Amino acid sequence: MDIVSEPITKNPPITFETPIINSSTSSMITPSSSAISPATTADSISTPTPSRYENQKRRDWNTFCQYLRNHRPPLTLPMCSGAHVLEFLRYLDQFGKTKIHNQTCPFFGLPNPPAPCPCPLRQAWGSLDALIGRLRAAYEEHGGRPEANPFGARAVRLYLREVRDFQAKARGVSYEKKRKRPNNNNNNSNNNKPKPNMNAMLVASSAASSTTTTTS
Repeated sequence: MDIVSEPITKNPPITFETPIINSSTSSMITPSSSAISPATTADSISTPTPSRYENQKRRDWNTFCQYLRNHRPPLTLPMCSGAHVLEFLRYLDQFGKTKIHNQTCPFFGLPNPPAPCPCPLRQAWGSLDALIGRLRAAYEEHGGRPEANPFGARAVRLYLREVRDFQAKARGVSYEKKRKRPNNNNNNSNNNKPKPNMNAMLVASSAASSTTTTTS
């Protein structure tokens, strides 16, 4: 993935408290193991591990909040708009790893260029689209109103569409969703069903009509 998130901080080293020494008996008093509540241990064991999606969403949210703090002038979350989201996406382009050919490049539109070129590296459209989806969900999880969500602004949707269309032309790839093929197994099973014998049906119908005439 192209998106650069903040590094995961390593856990601090575990330190142990200095044992308490009783001056009268010179014996060392250590905490009793029975002081640990079984319920606390059970809760720590049963705590579900966050999924990869949740971890990535948390890192993306922290990265965006850091970007707002470093903005000049600094921005708060209620002040953030779709325009600021676009600035953030363009800022991330400097960390991209996907080669996007310029229109003047001889390899423009070639999916597998035969040689290197000086065209810039950018964030891939798929990475940006997934990033906006995670930040949109994180915004509402942190108390933001859905109708005021800057990550769902029309300007952001149009920008992602333009990036997708240009990168598809520059890289010579298609981002169109593949249509689902019909299930051939169902068609084959229907074709394998025995078809009714029309001749037998006609003979039976004629016999029934002649029987009715004779009876009358």
